[in-house]
Amino acid sequence: MWALLAAALFGASAPFGKGLLAHTSPVQLSALLYLGAGMALTVVRWASPAAREAPLRRSDGSWLAAIALAGGVLGPLLLLTGLDRVSGVTGSLLLNLEMPLTVLLAVLVFREHLGGGELAGTLSIGAAAVLLGVGSAGSSADGVGVAAVAGACLCWAVDNNLTARLSLRNPVHVAQWKTLGAGVCSLGLSASFGGPTPPLAVVAQALVLGAVSYGLSLVLTLRALRILGAARQSAYFAAAPFAGALLSVPLLRDSLGPTELGAAALMAFGVVGLLRARHAHAHIHTPLTHDHLHTHDEHHAHTHAEPADGPHAHAHTHEGLRHEHAHVSDAHHRHEHR
Repeated sequence: MWALLAAALFGASAPFGKGLLAHTSPVQLSALLYLGAGMALTVVRWASPAAREAPLRRSDGSWLAAIALAGGVLGPLLLLTGLDRVSGVTGSLLLNLEMPLTVLLAVLVFREHLGGGELAGTLSIGAAAVLLGVGSAGSSADGVGVAAVAGACLCWAVDNNLTARLSLRNPVHVAQWKTLGAGVCSLGLSASFGGPTPPLAVVAQALVLGAVSYGLSLVLTLRALRILGAARQSAYFAAAPFAGALLSVPLLRDSLGPTELGAAALMAFGVVGLLRARHAHAHIHTPLTHDHLHTHDEHHAHTHAEPADGPHAHAHTHEGLRHEHAHVSDAHHRHEHR
């Protein structure tokens, strides 16, 4: 549910963001969206009681910097540049490229596992994105715009896999630092490019849109990444372009032509296949020490000097264990497959 809600919130940013581009530049809008998210998350952090989540550590700084650059600066800049050259429907549906690219990186680089059915669903969504990019009847698209949106998806695929490395940390803290870092960098780029200052009403709308579609969406995404892993979380997140495409019709007066409808059907087929997949086999847990929010279950059977009821976080060690159950590639199940 967290992943699906995050997808819907982020998907809404494409048509709303395209509407704001009439009054500001892509880099200005990117800065405002992320600053809005960072400011909102800062308020949430100040107003919230002490969290039970595992805190960020100094060693996480390099990960945060790479995440902010790929997902917070380059990705939004490429997306908004592409949206300026394609229709809202095309731009929204092309965002589905993020999912297969995330899966490829997760499987080939970060040792996550997908079965045959899950890979087939990924290929179906990828084919739909290619169909949409080759030619869209009833919507405006050019090669540069399509390439820019595809480049944004690649940046976010890198972002997703790197963010999964921090998914055990406090999600509000991770999202806050990522969005503030991205917003400041984008603001610096905007100042170097020059240009008129957007109207105050546009600034306010962009900040609110960023708080919801980027800030809240990112916190929910981090929670989903913790449970699902990058590959499967991206499958759920593939619902985002559908939300954006549907909103583009009433908001931007775009139309859904035969190509868009065919691509949407292929994407829906792929998403359903991914969501229906199940993965279970006998597997071995090697000893592992880490820190994250958890409850005591079959993977967390350690003892405490004092009773610990409910979810809590602390450094703990997992002993070696062999068992069989349905699982995904979360932080406890990144084992080899034959």
